[in-house]
Amino acid sequence: MTEEKRIASRRNVGIFAHVDAGKTTTTEHLLYVSGRIRALGSVDSGTAQTDSLDVERERGISVRSATTSLVWQNTWINLVDTPGHVDFLSEVERSLRVMDGAILIISAVEGVQSQTEMIWHALQSLRIPTLLYMNKLDRVGADPERVLQEIHKQLTGMAVPIYAPLGLEDTFRGAQNVLIDAPPAVGAPQGFDLAAAVEKLSELDEPMLTSYIEGAPISAHEVKATLQRYTRQAEAFPLLVGASSKAIGIEELLAAILDYLPEPRGDAQQPLSAVVFKVERDKTMGRMAYVRLYEGTIRNRDTVVNATQGVEEKVTQIRRIDGRKAEDLGVVTAGDIAAVCGLTQVRIGDLLGRPDSVPSAPRMAVPLLTVQVHAESDAQYPVLVAALQELTDEDPLLDLQWLQDERELHVKVMGAIQLEILTSLLSSRFGLAVRFDQPSVIYKETPSQTGEGFIAYTMPKPCWAILRFRIEPGAPGSGLVYESQVRGEQLLLQYQNEVARRVPEALQQGLLGWEVTDIKVTLLEGEHHVWHTHPLDFAVATPMGIMQGLAQTGTTLLEPMLQVRITVPEEFGGKVLSDLVQMRATFDAPSIAGGRFVLEGRLPVATSLEYPVKLSAMSGGRGVITSSFAGYQPSPPDVHAERKRRGVNPLDQSKYILAVRKALVN
Repeated sequence: MTEEKRIASRRNVGIFAHVDAGKTTTTEHLLYVSGRIRALGSVDSGTAQTDSLDVERERGISVRSATTSLVWQNTWINLVDTPGHVDFLSEVERSLRVMDGAILIISAVEGVQSQTEMIWHALQSLRIPTLLYMNKLDRVGADPERVLQEIHKQLTGMAVPIYAPLGLEDTFRGAQNVLIDAPPAVGAPQGFDLAAAVEKLSELDEPMLTSYIEGAPISAHEVKATLQRYTRQAEAFPLLVGASSKAIGIEELLAAILDYLPEPRGDAQQPLSAVVFKVERDKTMGRMAYVRLYEGTIRNRDTVVNATQGVEEKVTQIRRIDGRKAEDLGVVTAGDIAAVCGLTQVRIGDLLGRPDSVPSAPRMAVPLLTVQVHAESDAQYPVLVAALQELTDEDPLLDLQWLQDERELHVKVMGAIQLEILTSLLSSRFGLAVRFDQPSVIYKETPSQTGEGFIAYTMPKPCWAILRFRIEPGAPGSGLVYESQVRGEQLLLQYQNEVARRVPEALQQGLLGWEVTDIKVTLLEGEHHVWHTHPLDFAVATPMGIMQGLAQTGTTLLEPMLQVRITVPEEFGGKVLSDLVQMRATFDAPSIAGGRFVLEGRLPVATSLEYPVKLSAMSGGRGVITSSFAGYQPSPPDVHAERKRRGVNPLDQSKYILAVRKALVN
């Protein structure tokens, strides 16, 4: 019997953090302390177990989420180490969906950063039980009291310290358990004691509040049991402390995973319900789909239904991927994670079997830049297209577009670091030397007012499709809302479904060439003809009706915004304020603490592309800017951005009809 079959329980845990908070180092020490690996790897030396790509080892950053596992006290723990850099937020987003518990690492020096907040809000929206781990208490500048205040202010007031740091910076030597019936540690920072834990939990638990008010004794055992209950409900959050690079706090973190994070639910005997959260290509096995099972079982040679794509495929092998090693399993059951081979058509986000047990996915990552890719020669374009398609399978947000007529390749990216990584991947993995143009900002459009679009597509025969749409501006961030008020006897359901399918496609290019968003489209009228209507007539008519409606409403240009936090030495504060005014920023009143000038605000992406480099140069490398996507907002009237339209504009109805009928002569 294998070790895995003897285990008493299981945990699926994601490790999340802002860049440089010590995520991969923490994972490495968890593996080492548990005995899963015999020698410690290092991020700096490129030997970390979960950094498997060449570029990860060279750059010392995580680019892809990596799965690994360990056994601690007879419990099998699947760990997913996620990237910390904002350019690879899509990997974080996909990992969040399949976790039953999380560890959110916060540096005791840098504190809560913008990406920390973004990940936290996603964890909260999915109600994922979370441990908070304050790392780097051995570093110069570590300030646990300040960081605890930041956590309470910016993340949650229900962070409950369960360990107190012993010493600080170069004297940091360990952590003392707060949840014991003993006096607080000598010199422990304020808020890191049993009394503070009781006070926090009394806000949630009425019996404890009653005891607290009446002055009745509350044992540490009672506090721990109460904290366990509320942690598993994602209402309270244990806070641990440590210094992962010195293995301080690691055993305590392993114990907390078992004590506070829940076991996965699911019944192996139920029909299959699973989601694909990652796709990789193996040299021998081809496409590997990383799958989290919520219900049911997958065995070798099983035929699996891909509910998203409506196809069936046969499983050829099931593997447990452990960093850079792989182990054949033969079977994977509810609650577990494995890599499944043989699903050649599978894509990230596909639902396998019944979709009803799979939780919804958070949406955090939004590519804000588009860039054209050039091959070394025309002869290399087919190879480059295939390589980029493979990378797009692994990261769908790249959204590869091959414009065959113009012979242009375009991808969407999050930032400059991602472009560097793409260049490296194309070189090391595919042997391709490529050149990227300067990235350009991805704008969007939204209707300027309410209006109607009408199309009567009745010529040249045989064809008949009549549609009337109402087009209205939607709430910011609402995307596309579509509904039909047409009865089935007026327009057959099959035709209405075709219209619904084509509306999002029609909105990919608005009057200015950008995707139209924050829009409500209502089908008011529809008509088909018993003899003349062809099934594809409504596919042709829908874009013409939508574009005709947009021409009536007009569109407003929307620009992407960043929420930023800038920290510089105090003497550079005036220059930063001047720069922000020039970049059309809006910001809160700055604060000054410990000789550092701190400012938070919103910046247009278009005006701030080069600012991180400028800030670093201006401050001699002592300035720090962190950012996260803050949505789209209307551009000022003097900002103009138009994108070249691909294909024939449906507003030119005669030419468009000829084009879709393949009758247009160039």
